Amino acid sequence: MIVVQTPLRISFLGGGTDFRDFYKHEEGCVLSSAIDKYVYVIIKKRFDEKIRLGYTRTELVDNIDELQHELIREALRIVGVERQVEITTMGDIPAQGSGLGSSSTVTVGCLNALYTYTGHLVDAETLARQACEIEIDTLGKPIGKQDQYIAAFGGLRFIRFKSDNTVQVESVGIGEDIRCLLDERLLLFYTGITRQADSILTEQVAQISNRMSMLRELKTLAIEARSLLEQGDIDALGILMDQGWSLKKQLASKISNGDIDAMYADARRAGALGGKITGAGGGGFLLLYCPPTYRDRVRYALRGLRELPFRLERDGSKTILNAKKD
Repeated sequence: MIVVQTPLRISFLGGGTDFRDFYKHEEGCVLSSAIDKYVYVIIKKRFDEKIRLGYTRTELVDNIDELQHELIREALRIVGVERQVEITTMGDIPAQGSGLGSSSTVTVGCLNALYTYTGHLVDAETLARQACEIEIDTLGKPIGKQDQYIAAFGGLRFIRFKSDNTVQVESVGIGEDIRCLLDERLLLFYTGITRQADSILTEQVAQISNRMSMLRELKTLAIEARSLLEQGDIDALGILMDQGWSLKKQLASKISNGDIDAMYADARRAGALGGKITGAGGGGFLLLYCPPTYRDRVRYALRGLRELPFRLERDGSKTILNAKKD
């Protein structure tokens, strides 16, 4: 049996510039971090020749073409595992509509588990690149590349998306003291609103050519936020996130709505410096930057929402159990 743990993520600034329709013209930049909430992929050999998947439903098939879980199906194809295997996925949060990158986390984690199962060691770049190939090239998902890379690499990262289709993952130069201060200032609340990200993202992709100036501003904010964090000015992150959220809401019509706007306004009045809806928008989790003095006030203002306590995570996808037997 093999168990792989892969982190979910929060994205602070620059989202949208990781889409091909942007970075094919100019470099995209995203400031993002893994968090200590995970998707687990468990894989073991079966006695018979079938393939069994366990997730929110169960599949038992004779060949990979019959699998309906398209992410796992294509991961099996890439690694070359075609029979006699059982795969189960479990997550710390519901997989659908969270905005924490769960789909890409599943893809990266499944690839990592399959490579470990076949006895191959692959690096984080390979996992991320192949996850992008599965989701974007093979399945045609209207998504960017940041989720796959942060899931594979982990940590607090500044990620560059080059026009030649390469990706450069850089560490953000902060010490343990700054990391701890960020943990104290970041809050996540579940909005209770579920949504299908594909429709929002499809509209966002279609509008990229008309939103280039806004995307450039988001990119500039990501660059500025990294620089200020490395200088120790962490409260600047919250202020820049507020500016970024104002821009992001203009990228597609359903990224925000009246309920989300009201939640955000309540948090800001209670003392949050800034924030955003994670992921595509429209629902899922509300990420806030809040000085410690105002944390309780913000929690009270959003007392109708469920908080998800979390910390920033240093590690990317990794094997936490390898008890493979031939």
